[in-house]
This record gives sequence, C-alpha cells and structure tokens, in this order.
Amino acid sequence: MGQVSSREGRRWAAYGRGALVALCVLAAALNDMSFEGHYLAPVATAALLCGTALLVPRLRWPVAPLLVTVATAWWGWPLLPLLAVALFDLSVDRRARVAVGCAVVALGANLLSYRATSLWTAQSYASTLLLPVLAVLVGLWLGGRRRLVRALAADVEHLRVESQLREEAARVAERSRIAAEMHDVLAHRLSLIALHTGVLATKGDMLPAPVVERLGLLRTASVEALTDLRDVLGVLRDPDATPAGAALTPVMRDVGELADEARAAGQHVELTIDGLPEQAPTTHRLAVHRVVREALTNARKHADGAPVTVRIDYRPPATLVEVTNPPGTPRTDAVGSGYGLVGLRERVTALGGHLNAGPAGAGAWRVAARISHPLGIEQNGTPT
Repeated sequence: MGQVSSREGRRWAAYGRGALVALCVLAAALNDMSFEGHYLAPVATAALLCGTALLVPRLRWPVAPLLVTVATAWWGWPLLPLLAVALFDLSVDRRARVAVGCAVVALGANLLSYRATSLWTAQSYASTLLLPVLAVLVGLWLGGRRRLVRALAADVEHLRVESQLREEAARVAERSRIAAEMHDVLAHRLSLIALHTGVLATKGDMLPAPVVERLGLLRTASVEALTDLRDVLGVLRDPDATPAGAALTPVMRDVGELADEARAAGQHVELTIDGLPEQAPTTHRLAVHRVVREALTNARKHADGAPVTVRIDYRPPATLVEVTNPPGTPRTDAVGSGYGLVGLRERVTALGGHLNAGPAGAGAWRVAARISHPLGIEQNGTPT
C-alpha cells in the first residue's frame, strides 16, 4: 500500500512539473509578443527547445541545464522561469554548485546579450536575483526532505523485515522445542512398550505360541517406531540445547512447583487448579507449563511486586489456563527477546487451540489459552 501511494505521488509530481514547464514556455512566447514580430519566433523556438529538454528524462542532465543557461544568457527575462526550473532540478539532485554556476553564467553573460529583453533593467533586476536564489533554496530543501523520507522509509522497511525474521525465528524455535519434547515423551513410552514386551517374551514357555509371536512382532514394531521417531524428530534438536532429560522437565514437574519457585523469589502467586493433570493429554500439560512459566516471567519483568493469579482447568472438554496480574513497576534489569508470546501462540495453535494476551482493564495484563481435548478422551482422561 505504501509503495502504491509513493508511485502515485511521484506520478502526480511529474504531471505538475510538466504543467509548470508548459506554462513557462507559453509565458515566454506570450511575453515576447509585446516586442517586434521578428523576435517572436526565435524566443518561442528557444523556449520550446528548453522546455522539451527539461521534460525529457534523458536530457535533464547535462543537456537541459546547459541549453537553458545559454538561452537565458542571450534572450534574458522571457526564459528566466525556465532557468529557475533547471536550477531547481539541479538543487534537488544535489548539484547545488552546478546550479549556482549556471545562474552566475546566465546572469553575467546577459549583460552582453540582447538588450531589449535584458535581465538587468531597473524594473526587473530584483526578480532577476530573487527567482534563481529562491529556486536553488527550495530545491535544496525539497531534495533534502525527499532523501530524508526515503531514508526513513528504508529504515521502517528494515525494521519490518527484521521483526518478521525475529518472529519466524521464535516460531521455528518453538516448533523445535515441541519436537524435542514429543521425541522424549514418545521415546519414553515406546521404550516401556519394548521393555515390557521383551520381558513377556522371555516367559514364552508359559504363554501360547500365538501370543508369543504377537509379542515378538509388537516388540519389533515398537523398536522400529522408536528408531524412526528419533530419525525424524531428532534432527530438529539444537546441538547446543539442553540434554534430553532436561527437556522432559515440564512433564515431570507440576505447575505448583513453578508457583513455589516464584513465591520463593518474592512474587505473590495465587494458584487455582481444577481437575487433575492426568485428565489432559501430555501435550496440553506441556503447553500449560510453558504458558504459566512465560506469564510469571513477564509479570516479574513488567509488573514487579504485583500479585499474579493463575487459574488452570484440566477437565474435558478443553484445557484452560489463565494468568492475570494488575499493573506494577517495570524492572530495568530485565532482558529478553520480546518474542516469548509468539512462541506460545505457535505452540497453542499447533495443538488446535488459541491464545489471547493483552490488557485486561485498569492497567492489568491477561494471558489466557484454551486447547480442546482430542476426541476419544473420557472424563477421567483415559482413551476410549
């Protein structure tokens, strides 16, 4: 949208400049009608040539300034407006020294040129000096303004692209973290299946042959699935990331431990939990842990000393988590990426839920997420 507006503005500026040059050419021809008839054709022709040179982009430098300077030096004030346009163009393009040189040459040489239209008469010498000076100054100002606007637009575009890259990096990091966590969770469960089927297979003399065969197939399938899982999701791990055991921390720990750690750090946390964590899928518990941890961290950074209320509901049909805090004192020593909520939104969205984060009135802040339970989960949280 901004690029379209910029192109539209440049197009209208070109139209306006063309109309101004045409008006200057017409004025030069009409002003010369007050002189003897044989002067009309040369002045009109010179004005038309100068106007054409000013309007053709390829001739704007250096043909147009040179042509207008020579014509003004000889014919004088009928072509002075076209000289002002040429000086303006030079100043806008940061050729102020060339513009001053053209003005000095045109005004100086006119002292020795055609006297009837001389610039140096008692009636015109004031405008002779004022118009070129004004054209140069306005051109310098407008050229500087255009360059400033272009520089600011480039900075804004750079910041926009940088922000997009940072958000994308936060999403990719969150996806990698999810993949690592699920790798550890599923690997643990598949390992248990392989272990127990292997133990049962050792009791083959006490079991029917078909059962032993099925146990062997089950153990082989679980081992192969574990290998495939590691091959597919393991490549997403960051080589500098924490060990696999640490990635399981959100599963093994209760959200209450986060609240206890926050209280030990001086934060006032009120935690309310409805239902049991086992009633929600493991992925939901991971998401809840991340939401609460990020919300408590943000509250410490931006509302130090404010009490935080955490409400969690694991019961079907959806896992709910809400963290609110009133306004507090921002900490000056807090350092962060600023994209934690982007990662949370990516995680919750990937689970089919939605996350809202924003003001909650009276300066308070609220982070809330809702993740629907998958079909086939009973009220007690076990698969049907």
